[in-house]
Amino acid sequence: MKTEGIEGWLIETHNWGKTVAFWKSLGYELEFETDHHSGRLRHPAGGPYLFIAERPQAHALQIVPAIAVEDAEQFTPPSSGTVIHAFEKQHWPALQMLLADPDGRQVGVNAPLPHA
Repeated sequence: MKTEGIEGWLIETHNWGKTVAFWKSLGYELEFETDHHSGRLRHPAGGPYLFIAERPQAHALQIVPAIAVEDAEQFTPPSSGTVIHAFEKQHWPALQMLLADPDGRQVGVNAPLPHA
């Protein structure tokens, strides 16, 4: 199964407030904020969402693309990458598989929760 492309980006930060202010000054709007210094922004003109998440100072920051797929059970990860973890239920709510590309960069693969 092919993907639906990049639906969003996880952008880790050491300062939630400053990072959100930066993206808002570029035209993004805060769609929702969690109670633990993270949240999603979207641009009114469209395009991928940005999910900003504050991390501790000792954490090496990453930017991780989020790739969309229609069905977790039908998705086969590329043989040129490494599965860091198989699809797991997340709190946003979705299923997510975490992959590493051939150079070790992380890629999140997001699928809808199965219908009950």
